[in-house]
Amino acid sequence: MPENADPGKRPKRPGRQKDPTTLHGHRVVTGPDLRATFAEAPGPESHPGWFSRRLLHGIVLALLVGVVVAGLVGAWAVMNGVIRFPSAVASQAPAAVCPATVFDYTPNNKISINVFNAAGRPGLAKNVADQLKARGYNVGTVDNSTTSYTGPAVVVSGSSGQAAAFNIQKNIAGTDYVQDQRTDGSVDLILAPGFSALVPPELVDNTPGKLSCPRLEQRIADNAKLPVIPTP
Repeated sequence: MPENADPGKRPKRPGRQKDPTTLHGHRVVTGPDLRATFAEAPGPESHPGWFSRRLLHGIVLALLVGVVVAGLVGAWAVMNGVIRFPSAVASQAPAAVCPATVFDYTPNNKISINVFNAAGRPGLAKNVADQLKARGYNVGTVDNSTTSYTGPAVVVSGSSGQAAAFNIQKNIAGTDYVQDQRTDGSVDLILAPGFSALVPPELVDNTPGKLSCPRLEQRIADNAKLPVIPTP
């Protein structure tokens, strides 16, 4: 013991160096530890193939939008008649066409005819009926009627009266032939607002020919053009 040492005091032992990472036997969490623990997870951009998947997703979405838009436009076009399907067009085709048979000129006295005035001119049916009688026709009903047809006249018959109808068309220029369901050979002559006169007897062309149906296609396209066929 040193000579000048205080005999009442214990000599100090050399202290041990403290570990800054421990406190009372527990490990102290440091900043680097926290940063390592809570480091951000890598984003999807870092995954392999992320860009290609995003690109494919965008393409598929664009295609779906295009299909929807095309469907809407197509539906509008069909509803407004811009686009017509073959079946729809075929359904509008004429159910019948103008007869293509070539007819001989039937003698006037072999024809039975009914005369109807749809021209709105009083006495016209009787006047024309008298002229037809003078030419040898067998005139039956003479009466008034109505029609939206504006040509000279409409000649109506069944299939068995087509030769007789051809004769009438030769005697009245510009007439339009219409076939109905009658079974006899009679003919109806409907005088329309465009009627002026019979063809003079000496100018009647009695050579063989076909019936004339100039407004057949227009009647099918627009039913308003159909003449009103009178019922005897």
